[in-house]
Amino acid sequence: MILDSETKAVELPDDHGDELRLWLRLLTCTTLIEGEVRSRLRERFDVTLPRFDLMAQLDKVPDGMTLSDVSKRMMVSNGNVTGLVERLVESGHVDRRTSDTDRRVQVIRLTKLGRAEFRKMAEEHETWIAEIFSDLAPKDVRELMRLLAKTKASAQKAAQKAANGKAP
Repeated sequence: MILDSETKAVELPDDHGDELRLWLRLLTCTTLIEGEVRSRLRERFDVTLPRFDLMAQLDKVPDGMTLSDVSKRMMVSNGNVTGLVERLVESGHVDRRTSDTDRRVQVIRLTKLGRAEFRKMAEEHETWIAEIFSDLAPKDVRELMRLLAKTKASAQKAAQKAANGKAP
């Protein structure tokens, strides 16, 4: 049997500090959930998670966004977004036009087909996520949200210190 990193850390606790085991637990949960969502999107809609994520960003802004804005929101490079956009334009889910204010800038938005198909995907996606977390009581979900907010703030603070050259 192949063990994931978290299991190895639990079996050899003296080799790992609590923070490392926490990070491995978060990573394991993320990997499991993301893998399940990727699989379901592929099987049910023949779409990749990055394409779904791009469509989700565009669904929030009906008038469209620049490629640069999309890449910032998705936290990926412009090159990654460009490839995704090309495939979604080819499939008829996204259209692209030149900005009215800057001819060098491309604005992308969901087409009517893209918006309709995304909304179907999003509805099922929400059901899948609810199913994945169905063994957690509402109070557990609230507590996890509270603790993960603190975790996020701590990680952001550490990243800011590192960016300012103050990392340990």
